Amino acid sequence: MVTAYQADIVAWANEQSALIRMGKFDQLDLEHIADEVADVGKSEQRELASRMAVLLAHLLKWQYQPAYRGRSWQGTIRLQRLEVAHALKESPSLKPHFSDQDWLVYIWEKAKAQAESETGLLDFPQACPWDMSDVLKDDWFPTEQQA
Repeated sequence: MVTAYQADIVAWANEQSALIRMGKFDQLDLEHIADEVADVGKSEQRELASRMAVLLAHLLKWQYQPAYRGRSWQGTIRLQRLEVAHALKESPSLKPHFSDQDWLVYIWEKAKAQAESETGLLDFPQACPWDMSDVLKDDWFPTEQQA
Protein backbone atom coordinates (compact mmCIF):
# COMPACT_ATOMS: atom_id res chain seq x y z
CA MET A 1 0.00 0.00 0.00
CA VAL A 2 1.38 3.43 -0.98
CA THR A 3 1.35 5.95 1.85
CA ALA A 4 0.80 9.69 1.44
CA TYR A 5 4.49 10.10 2.20
CA GLN A 6 5.46 7.84 -0.71
CA ALA A 7 2.85 9.15 -3.14
CA ASP A 8 3.50 12.91 -2.84
CA ILE A 9 5.99 14.14 -0.27
CA VAL A 10 5.00 17.78 -0.74
CA ALA A 11 1.34 17.04 -0.08
CA TRP A 12 2.39 14.88 2.88
CA ALA A 13 4.55 17.69 4.30
CA ASN A 14 1.69 20.18 3.96
CA GLU A 15 -0.66 17.74 5.67
CA GLN A 16 1.78 17.12 8.53
CA SER A 17 2.33 20.85 8.97
CA ALA A 18 -1.42 21.44 9.13
CA LEU A 19 -1.85 18.65 11.71
CA ILE A 20 0.86 20.19 13.89
CA ARG A 21 -0.72 23.64 13.66
CA MET A 22 -4.12 22.17 14.60
CA GLY A 23 -2.58 20.31 17.55
CA LYS A 24 -3.57 16.90 16.18
CA PHE A 25 -0.35 15.30 17.33
CA ASP A 26 -1.86 11.81 17.56
CA GLN A 27 -2.38 11.84 13.76
CA LEU A 28 1.23 12.70 12.87
CA ASP A 29 3.42 10.38 10.83
CA LEU A 30 6.20 10.53 13.43
CA GLU A 31 8.50 7.99 11.78
CA HIS A 32 8.65 9.91 8.51
CA ILE A 33 8.79 13.28 10.27
CA ALA A 34 11.87 12.08 12.17
CA ASP A 35 13.46 10.93 8.90
CA GLU A 36 12.77 14.28 7.25
CA VAL A 37 14.16 16.27 10.18
CA ALA A 38 17.35 14.18 10.08
CA ASP A 39 17.56 14.71 6.33
CA VAL A 40 17.48 18.49 6.76
CA GLY A 41 20.82 18.33 8.57
CA LYS A 42 22.28 15.99 5.98
CA SER A 43 21.11 18.28 3.21
CA GLU A 44 22.83 21.27 4.79
CA GLN A 45 26.03 19.25 5.13
CA ARG A 46 25.88 18.19 1.47
CA GLU A 47 25.27 21.79 0.41
CA LEU A 48 28.30 23.00 2.36
CA ALA A 49 30.47 20.26 0.85
CA SER A 50 29.25 21.12 -2.63
CA ARG A 51 29.92 24.85 -2.18
CA MET A 52 33.39 24.15 -0.80
CA ALA A 53 34.25 21.77 -3.65
CA VAL A 54 33.22 24.35 -6.26
CA LEU A 55 35.21 27.03 -4.44
CA LEU A 56 38.32 24.85 -4.24
CA ALA A 57 37.98 23.75 -7.87
CA HIS A 58 37.87 27.37 -9.02
CA LEU A 59 40.85 28.24 -6.83
CA LEU A 60 42.74 25.35 -8.44
CA LYS A 61 41.85 26.63 -11.89
CA TRP A 62 42.86 30.14 -10.81
CA GLN A 63 46.26 28.90 -9.68
CA TYR A 64 47.02 26.46 -12.48
CA GLN A 65 45.52 28.34 -15.42
CA PRO A 66 46.47 31.99 -14.88
CA ALA A 67 45.94 32.80 -18.57
CA TYR A 68 42.21 32.04 -18.15
CA ARG A 69 41.60 34.15 -15.05
CA GLY A 70 38.66 36.43 -15.46
CA ARG A 71 35.59 38.00 -13.98
CA SER A 72 33.59 34.79 -14.30
CA TRP A 73 35.98 32.81 -12.11
CA GLN A 74 36.23 35.71 -9.66
CA GLY A 75 32.44 35.84 -9.53
CA THR A 76 32.12 32.13 -8.87
CA ILE A 77 34.78 32.27 -6.15
CA ARG A 78 33.10 35.26 -4.53
CA LEU A 79 29.64 33.67 -4.70
CA GLN A 80 30.82 30.38 -3.17
CA ARG A 81 32.56 32.23 -0.34
CA LEU A 82 29.36 34.19 0.34
CA GLU A 83 27.28 31.01 0.31
CA VAL A 84 29.69 29.19 2.65
CA ALA A 85 29.75 32.16 5.03
CA HIS A 86 25.94 32.29 4.98
CA ALA A 87 25.65 28.55 5.63
CA LEU A 88 28.04 28.82 8.59
CA LYS A 89 26.16 31.81 9.97
CA GLU A 90 22.78 30.07 9.65
CA SER A 91 24.08 26.72 10.94
CA PRO A 92 27.14 27.21 13.16
CA SER A 93 27.11 23.48 13.90
CA LEU A 94 28.63 22.98 10.44
CA LYS A 95 31.91 24.67 11.48
CA PRO A 96 33.49 21.52 12.94
CA HIS A 97 33.62 20.05 9.42
CA PHE A 98 36.59 22.34 8.79
CA SER A 99 38.51 20.39 11.45
CA ASP A 100 37.38 16.98 10.18
CA GLN A 101 40.19 15.50 8.10
CA ASP A 102 37.92 12.95 6.41
CA TRP A 103 35.54 15.72 5.30
CA LEU A 104 38.43 17.87 4.08
CA VAL A 105 39.81 14.95 2.06
CA TYR A 106 36.35 14.35 0.59
CA ILE A 107 35.84 17.94 -0.54
CA TRP A 108 39.38 18.11 -1.91
CA GLU A 109 38.80 14.97 -3.98
CA LYS A 110 35.55 16.44 -5.32
CA ALA A 111 37.30 19.73 -6.13
CA LYS A 112 40.18 17.99 -7.88
CA ALA A 113 37.82 15.83 -9.94
CA GLN A 114 35.87 18.91 -11.02
CA ALA A 115 39.01 20.89 -11.86
CA GLU A 116 40.50 17.93 -13.77
CA SER A 117 37.28 17.52 -15.73
CA GLU A 118 37.08 21.21 -16.60
CA THR A 119 40.77 21.77 -17.39
CA GLY A 120 42.13 18.45 -18.60
CA LEU A 121 45.02 18.92 -16.16
CA LEU A 122 45.96 15.98 -13.97
CA ASP A 123 48.82 17.35 -11.86
CA PHE A 124 46.94 18.87 -8.95
CA PRO A 125 48.26 18.26 -5.41
CA GLN A 126 47.07 15.11 -3.65
CA ALA A 127 46.12 17.17 -0.58
CA CYS A 128 44.84 20.70 -0.30
CA PRO A 129 47.87 23.02 -0.06
CA TRP A 130 45.89 25.91 1.39
CA ASP A 131 44.72 26.74 4.85
CA MET A 132 40.92 26.83 5.03
CA SER A 133 41.01 30.19 6.79
CA ASP A 134 42.76 31.62 3.71
CA VAL A 135 40.40 29.88 1.29
CA LEU A 136 37.44 31.58 2.95
CA LYS A 137 38.96 35.10 2.99
CA ASP A 138 37.26 37.49 0.57
CA ASP A 139 40.46 38.82 -0.93
CA TRP A 140 42.66 35.71 -0.93
CA PHE A 141 43.69 34.00 -4.18
CA PRO A 142 46.42 31.41 -4.68
CA THR A 143 49.43 32.38 -6.73
CA GLU A 144 51.50 30.35 -9.17
CA GLN A 145 54.31 30.27 -6.58
CA GLN A 146 52.08 28.25 -4.26
CA ALA A 147 51.83 25.42 -6.78
